[in-house]
Amino acid sequence: MKVKLVKGDITKLRVDAIVNAANSTLLGGGGVDGAIHSAAGPQLLEECRRIRATQLPGGLPAGDAVITNGYRLPAAYVIHTVGPVYNPNRDQSDVLASCFKKSLDVAEANRLRSIAFPAVSTGVYGYPKEECAGIARKVFDDYPYSSLAEVMMCLYSEADLDVFRRIFESR
Repeated sequence: MKVKLVKGDITKLRVDAIVNAANSTLLGGGGVDGAIHSAAGPQLLEECRRIRATQLPGGLPAGDAVITNGYRLPAAYVIHTVGPVYNPNRDQSDVLASCFKKSLDVAEANRLRSIAFPAVSTGVYGYPKEECAGIARKVFDDYPYSSLAEVMMCLYSEADLDVFRRIFESR
């Protein structure tokens, strides 16, 4: 699968699903999480509250993923995943890899054709962008795709796009 790298606002993409770098509460936050909740409208928060009340009373664990509707977004769905908070003294690459893999699993289980990811955990959670790019590339390269025909990484800045380009285009 050739992953498309784009610079832009993930909330504007016309794909089947966008991935939200959420916190475990699923109730919105800063960065991409806040932007997605804002663009989707209040129905997203209501659906997340229902999920918390019925399926995930303790919150969404780091490395896991859950799907909701996209509401006012161009994307039909939002796949929420919780990345690890970076700690240089603790290897959490497996948790970050799980975010990408479980999001792909949810997309495949729902027979989606296209998905776009942000650079999970690289904002306020502090994960180094180079490491995130390497982990994402490995997951994308190794994943057994079925319904998905398009996978995108949507980077917010030119600098972030350059980092991901360097990692994804190196062979």
